[in-house]
Amino acid sequence: MMKRTLLATLTALALGSIASSAYAQTELRMSWWGGNSRHQATLKALEKFHEKYPDIVVKGEYTGWDGHLSRLTTQIAGNTEPDVMQTNWNWLPIFSRDGEGFYDMFQEKDALQVNQFPSQAIKMTTISGKLEGLPVSMTSRVFYYNKDTWEKAGVAYPTNWDDLMKSGKAFEKKLGEDYYPLVIEARDIFAMNRSYYIQKFGKDIINHDTNMLNFDKKEMTDFFQMYVDQVKNHVFPSTKEYASYGKGNLYEMRPWIDGRFGGLYMWDTAVPKYSDNLQPPMSLELGPYPMAPGAKDAGLLARPSMMFSIGRNTKHPDEAAKLVNFLLNDPDGVKALGLARGIPMSKKGLGILQSSGEIDKHSLSYEGYEQAQNLPQVITPTTYTDNAQLMELFQEEMEHLDYGQSTPAESAKNFLRRGNRVLARIAK
Repeated sequence: MMKRTLLATLTALALGSIASSAYAQTELRMSWWGGNSRHQATLKALEKFHEKYPDIVVKGEYTGWDGHLSRLTTQIAGNTEPDVMQTNWNWLPIFSRDGEGFYDMFQEKDALQVNQFPSQAIKMTTISGKLEGLPVSMTSRVFYYNKDTWEKAGVAYPTNWDDLMKSGKAFEKKLGEDYYPLVIEARDIFAMNRSYYIQKFGKDIINHDTNMLNFDKKEMTDFFQMYVDQVKNHVFPSTKEYASYGKGNLYEMRPWIDGRFGGLYMWDTAVPKYSDNLQPPMSLELGPYPMAPGAKDAGLLARPSMMFSIGRNTKHPDEAAKLVNFLLNDPDGVKALGLARGIPMSKKGLGILQSSGEIDKHSLSYEGYEQAQNLPQVITPTTYTDNAQLMELFQEEMEHLDYGQSTPAESAKNFLRRGNRVLARIAK
């Protein structure tokens, strides 16, 4: 009787152990921001992940854009960040200047299939030899033009910078002084003219070693003079003219809707909201990328639109890597996410969506993406290139020039002094 009881007890313990093992689960947390369509796509992908890995449960923490950065900042400062996070490339100076802010994903490079991502993109998300995030998608600034407006102006799309400069006066003469080839704001102008300077001189505006401004006073003066010349030649509205249209989103402004603003230098991922707001039957087309004679580098401003990073305090790096790999490289995960985060950077991910017919090769976003991939790029931007504080200073100097309160030389001096102060502070 005693032996029978002991055997029953041992059997029960063994079965309990097996049952416990069978139902033991690892819990991961994943955070992201976005709209409802991204939330639904991501939740669907997490369901698919759990079907494939029933021993891993993922808790989603998702919000809109507003407040997401401050929430994540608090979590990271308190060592309570999620295991997997959707992150912005330009957050790297905030969270990981020394490569210690996130888990080094090179430690899981095989599980993550890092070789599926372009080396240039991986280089941009690597700090001090540590991979701080896998680039989910890329975004690049390229030229889009209102086909109908340019046809009315009788001007061909510019293929070089001289043609772009000449197009302004042609628009003004043929269509009137309230028509412009482009409408672009401070960030766009900074990025566009940076492209020209890289093409012509092979020199970036930010020093990649010191993260300080790389232009001397003469070069910076020329940079502001170029802006003055573009306004004078009617290439785009001055800040004074632009302010007269009121505050609000550019794509909601009447001159954009009715075609008086003839084009954009815009992120390829953002262009649909501009094309969708044009008054029918007007439409946008991707334009050629202007190149200086003999240029070996387009000077493109291309960067990861977002990344997936793994928390430095994760207790489950293997499982976190499985999750990221599933979302970016696995057919079930890639199909579930679709284009909720843009055109995939992973070769596998891109191939999966192309095969499934998810990607429209004739869409403006894809055409811009493809053009950017085929342009020569030697000098990549730094995470400080379009820093918000730096862009505010640049816009201030544009306004000073437009309102006659400064000269290009004075603006250059002010921007160098104040810009380097900002960069020194954020690059500490």
